[in-house]
Amino acid sequence: MIDTEKLPSTIPIFPLSNFIIFPNTTVPLNIFEPRYIEMINDSMKTHRMIGMIQPKKTGKLKKPDLYEVGCIGKITSFNETDDGRYLIIINGVSRFNIEEEIESDKLYRLCKVSYQNYIKDLDSKFEKIEVTELDKIFNDLKRLFEKKGFMVDWSKLKEQDFSNTLNTLSMASPFSLEEKQILLETKDLNTRKLRLEEILKTYTLDEFSNKTLQ
Repeated sequence: MIDTEKLPSTIPIFPLSNFIIFPNTTVPLNIFEPRYIEMINDSMKTHRMIGMIQPKKTGKLKKPDLYEVGCIGKITSFNETDDGRYLIIINGVSRFNIEEEIESDKLYRLCKVSYQNYIKDLDSKFEKIEVTELDKIFNDLKRLFEKKGFMVDWSKLKEQDFSNTLNTLSMASPFSLEEKQILLETKDLNTRKLRLEEILKTYTLDEFSNKTLQ
């Protein structure tokens, strides 16, 4: 188990709407804005970590309010394109709570964070969920993804362990930013499964209502 003291207490923040990551998931990012180019440059010189978090729909346009919970990720791959963009891959490490925003002369935002509420994210042991418990979620999500025009390699997803499958589907789902935030803030995998079922139920009911109205 990784010690939380080894994680940075002040981190650069990358607010990205409708985008979440979970511990032990891997995502690619295309970095092109000057402030985030600076953020990656600074991060690569130190701990190679950045905090991914969703902005709220309130606050200033260039400095929106932030949700309190995000996930810190480590840059595991870095490439620079001919036109100056950075193509990086980050691996989710642990969720965090924002304690306060730090004023600085950087182009990007810095926050002091705490990992204490999500200390189990750093545990190498994974929670277990039965295969049959995921079958209905998997099928309902597949129908929803197809309806929304989302392309997913379902066969590849089935090769993952169930915790990664559930987290990947939560990340890639065509849900609202508020719904994704609910999934991100769940304490454990079983609670996340229940929340995902609840969210899917609303989409299923909406689809049924639309059909009955036609």
